[in-house]
Amino acid sequence: MRTGFRRAAAASAIAAAIGLSGAKLPDAPAHAGDVAFVPEPGLAKLAAFGFDAVLGDYYWMRAVQIVGSREGALGRSHHLGRLIDVVTTLDPWVDHPYRFAAVWMTDDEAAVRHANRLLERGIAHHPGEWRNRFHLGFNHFFYLGENADAASVLAPAVGMSGAPHYLGRLVARLRSDAGGGEIEAAATFLRELLRQTDDPFKRAEYEKALDEIEAERRARGLDAARAEFRRRHGRDIERVEELVSVPPPVLRQLPPEPHGWEWKLDPESGQIVSSYVGHRYRVRIDGTNQMLLERFRERSRKTGEGV
Repeated sequence: MRTGFRRAAAASAIAAAIGLSGAKLPDAPAHAGDVAFVPEPGLAKLAAFGFDAVLGDYYWMRAVQIVGSREGALGRSHHLGRLIDVVTTLDPWVDHPYRFAAVWMTDDEAAVRHANRLLERGIAHHPGEWRNRFHLGFNHFFYLGENADAASVLAPAVGMSGAPHYLGRLVARLRSDAGGGEIEAAATFLRELLRQTDDPFKRAEYEKALDEIEAERRARGLDAARAEFRRRHGRDIERVEELVSVPPPVLRQLPPEPHGWEWKLDPESGQIVSSYVGHRYRVRIDGTNQMLLERFRERSRKTGEGV
């Protein structure tokens, strides 16, 4: 009887906490959208009545439901950030939500930096967990172009329990962009992210990026051959095939285009590009999809302008 009473009282307190944490929110600005339904982390903690972990689970499920919904997470990074901020304030010793934020909060630079702050909280509460450092390093490198910060974040993870053996080499590559080091760093990050995820959409993005990196690696070899052609013949190539057809040839044969297509000179930039990819790989911003790249830049610009 007493056990039943305690359970009922606990359930009532949790329900009250959920209601109170939402009811005390001030009126949201018109542009806030669904973020208005997420309480401030401190207010949620005060309203939890000691049931911090249970209330945190409630907001965690709301975040998971967004990603799993028909609309998906695209364009909802800031809402997810507010939810995960509440979750990790109520129960900062949770683990996976920190990396969940890193994977899905990529709509714009402000969202990525918010995800970084959440990852830093995760590192503070899980100092021996190398994966939080890995995702934080990836964000600094891939989205923000902050190689030195990425290296500083990753360096302490080298040698941690469970950390992959290549982390030391990755840190070295991040500290030097010479000799194609940055595309090798990108490939290393992406292979690890591919290994960690079961999400088919994320896997497709990472696999596409790895394909682009391989095309970029071969295109850089063609760039070197092009420079040698200029030195030998005193002029630039008019077609990529001239690297093998004009005597004395610089190359015996062109490297295969990874997708079975061909190499061409881009009419706008003059660069050697894959006719399949259509552009050179831009290592510091997600090159998996040109539309997503432009969306990331546009949202970052609007955020900076206070739109």
